[in-house]
Amino acid sequence: MSTNGSYIISILVENEMGVLSRVAGLFSGRGYNISSLSVAETLDASVSRITLTTTGDAEIVEQINKQLNKLVSVIKVVDYSEAEHVERELALIKVAVDARSRLELVGIADIFRARIVDVGPTECMVEVTGDDEKIAAIMTMLAPLGIKEVARTGKAALFRGGRLLTVGAPNAKKNKSREKAA
Repeated sequence: MSTNGSYIISILVENEMGVLSRVAGLFSGRGYNISSLSVAETLDASVSRITLTTTGDAEIVEQINKQLNKLVSVIKVVDYSEAEHVERELALIKVAVDARSRLELVGIADIFRARIVDVGPTECMVEVTGDDEKIAAIMTMLAPLGIKEVARTGKAALFRGGRLLTVGAPNAKKNKSREKAA
């Protein structure tokens, strides 16, 4: 685990009402902030993956992981700082444009391998996928044009190589009640 900084935690949970609320409540009840949050079903429709980003020191994150593992609907918890991983986030950025600045916007989007996904007479929308640094860099370049609005998805992350975070995956902790059911 890292000593200080940002942590990406993925949690496999049973796909049922109230689970996200209980996970978020665990953070807010202890005064920890969730910087980004992404939730979706996995290949198994009865299981969802919650991926969140939080900050703190290693001891705080270890305590969070222990508390998460105590929640009944939690199947597995992993901290991506434990191993090599790939993380990405998608951002939609609406930028003010006119006839002169539209060409500049196209050039910036090309440099960052971003896509222009909507074009209007006074604004364009850019879609960019990458890590925090890439998204921050394109926003810095677009700022002089006039950023009108930004929507970000929250991070998605997967381990590099053969390590998996799935129900029944090797190298991942299991909730004892889930082990008995399997």
